[in-house]
Amino acid sequence: MSRWYIESSAQNDIAVSCRIRLARNLQGIPFPARMTADDRRELNNRVKNAVLNGNSPFAKNLKFINMCDIPEIQRYAMVERHIISPEFAAKTDNSAIILSEDESISIMIGEEDHLRIQVISAGMDLKKAYDLAESVDTFLGASLNFAFDDRLGYLTECPTNLGTGLRASVMLHLPALENNGEISNLIDSISKIGFTVRGMYGEGSKSLASLYQISNQITLGISESNALENLKVIATQLIEKEQAARQSLDIIKLEDICWRAVGTLQNARILSSEEMINLISRVKLGKGMGIINKECSPIKILIEAQPFMLMQVNGSMNADDRDIYRANMIREALL
Repeated sequence: MSRWYIESSAQNDIAVSCRIRLARNLQGIPFPARMTADDRRELNNRVKNAVLNGNSPFAKNLKFINMCDIPEIQRYAMVERHIISPEFAAKTDNSAIILSEDESISIMIGEEDHLRIQVISAGMDLKKAYDLAESVDTFLGASLNFAFDDRLGYLTECPTNLGTGLRASVMLHLPALENNGEISNLIDSISKIGFTVRGMYGEGSKSLASLYQISNQITLGISESNALENLKVIATQLIEKEQAARQSLDIIKLEDICWRAVGTLQNARILSSEEMINLISRVKLGKGMGIINKECSPIKILIEAQPFMLMQVNGSMNADDRDIYRANMIREALL
């Protein structure tokens, strides 16, 4: 089973990935901000037993891992793969995660809520991702008593997640809209109709490689299906605007920019994260426009060339050593 960033090259050249996240809390246990160490241990045990004793087909593919058993480099490499949040990576005391083999399913135990059920996949098939997340939710809910109110819906630590507890997002590659300056106005417009635009690593992060996460903000008074449909409409409109902006680009200048990026990546001996990110974005744009026909996956390179991903493979390295190793890795990938 391939991870989402390996499959991304076969998907829409603008829609990189989609994610479904469900916030759930258990009745009888305080919200995480008020949990004691005993509460956290009880939470972990109840969730672990629900998984181990479950008879759902995909339950056998889920693995329970205590965060304290995961070395720091591997935890932050998981952040770079978009499997867990940066905040959760810093938590190792009585927190845990449940992962599927291909990491399409990840369940953070003890983040902002008791459970953060996440499904991530390549492209923009939100319904497919949601159906899988709903299956996990139903499977766990059969033995765990989720906190639910008939008027407010699922109860969450932060009131902004009340109701469905659903956060759906699509990651889009929007270099042309970024280049012509239209992206700022679009972000402002989207934010006024119940959506938010964030950077590559979610809340508090900036855009890298012209990648933007578009997600719903409204969870109360709306159904899951309506939230997904609304997000799909907005994402589709952004994709169409990006496609139109790409068609207005000067083709000779675009070819020059894209092939210069390939040339640099194929010949560099030292490559920083920042330079790599900018160059890979141009290579992805070139592939999407049919300018570059090399057999490579820009998103796979982008993810695997991140600092902690490199160290997960090669051991602890300082920044200078990573820059050398990154350049070597990418040269081989572009042969």
